[in-house]
Parts: sequence; C-alpha cells; structure tokens
Amino acid sequence: MDQLIIAGAAFLGLLIGSFLNVVVYRIPAGLAVVRPPSACPRCGHLIRARDNVPVVSWLILRGRCRDCGEPISARYPLVEAATAVLFGFTAWLIGPVWVLPAFLWFVGVTVTLALIDVDHRRIPNRILYPGAIVATALLGGGALLDGTVDAFWRALAGAVAYFGFLLGLALVARGGFGFGDVKLGFLLGEFAAFRSWGSLLVGGFTAFLAGGALSAGLLIARRVHRRDAIPFGPALIVGCFVGILAGESILGWYLG
Repeated sequence: MDQLIIAGAAFLGLLIGSFLNVVVYRIPAGLAVVRPPSACPRCGHLIRARDNVPVVSWLILRGRCRDCGEPISARYPLVEAATAVLFGFTAWLIGPVWVLPAFLWFVGVTVTLALIDVDHRRIPNRILYPGAIVATALLGGGALLDGTVDAFWRALAGAVAYFGFLLGLALVARGGFGFGDVKLGFLLGEFAAFRSWGSLLVGGFTAFLAGGALSAGLLIARRVHRRDAIPFGPALIVGCFVGILAGESILGWYLG
C-alpha cells in the first residue's frame, strides 16, 4: 500500500511539475495561468496535447518545437522530473497519513517560489499568500484527523517564531534580504516545526549556511558583484527541506 501511495505521489508530481512550469513563467509576467493555452513563443502554434506529456514529449521532440524547431529549454523536463522525485520522496518520508496532502502542497508551492526567486529576485504575494493559507488549512485538517493537533499548534508557534526571527534580521541588516524572504519564513517555519523544534532549528541554520555558500560561490565565479541582489529564498527552502528530512538526526549527532 505504501508503495502505491509513493508511486501515485510521484506520478502526481510529474503532472504538477508541468503546471508549475506554466506558473513560474506566467505569474511574474502578470498573465493568467489557465488562459490562453500554451503556445510556442516563436511561431505561435498552440502546444498539442501529445506534445505536452511531462518529460516524455520533450524527449520525443528532442527539445524542439514540432512546428518551427525552436529549442525548448531543458529546464522544463528537469522541473517536472524533480517535482516527481520530491513528491515521491515526501510520500515516503511522511507516510500514508492525513497531513501528507499538506506536505505535497507545501513542496509544490516552495518549488514554484524558489524558481521565481532565482529568475526574478522576488517572491510574489500572489503565490505566497494563498499558498500559505491553503497549506495551513490542509495541515490543520490533517492533524485533526491524524490526532496530532499538538504538532499543529507547535507548527503555528514555529511559523511565528521563524517569521519574527527573519524580520528582526531584516531590520538589522537594512536590506540584506527582502521582506518576501521574511514572509516566506512563516510558511517554512510552520512545516519544519510541525516535524519538531529540532527540525526548525536545523532548517534555519542550514539555510544560512546554504545562502552563504551560494553567495561566496557566485562572488568567486564573478557571476555577481558585492552589491548585487542574491536570491535567498531558495536557500531558506533548501534549509527547511533538510530540517524536515533529517533535523532531529543532525541535531542529535551535533549534541552528541
């Protein structure tokens, strides 16, 4: 039964990953997500249904538009495959419980926000606000059905604590990172603390390690300059993922 849930989650991740590609492109551009249908940006031909199968269509078409031969970025199948892996892994980690849909939703929202932050150096409220509201509703409902309401109250406390911590840092740093990162902290803190306080602690610490390593690498490679804006949202998200996955184990190893 567990294997079926993991496989089903991975398949769902493929479909969601295809949709996330659309969201990542259209939301920052101020476009509607559903309409108009997807089309080639060069020749304008609508994408046929058979050419819109996640990963497979890109491989069959060899990464090019069927009509004009315009190259199609490899990021599209990579996002689809990565989302499938993350969904399957999340199902394995969380298990067949009622809070699983909340964690799958959380993964979808955070992947979307990370990609947009990398592309545009911002975290759009149009995704973050409804994403956080739905995530909280799913997590609370799932916790009630699972009998883990205490973990849900801890999650809300962790959300407020992480938000407050990042807000304090943002005020002290005076532009060191954006307020979008601060607001993202509420969502990340909620899901990390639902697992445990140790997961939240390790997630926050790992986020700053990852952010520092990313900044140093970009500076050394001369991809950015000291005053350039560097997206911190992906580092926060990676740190949270690490905390959810292995926060208690890492904390126990460190304290030991």
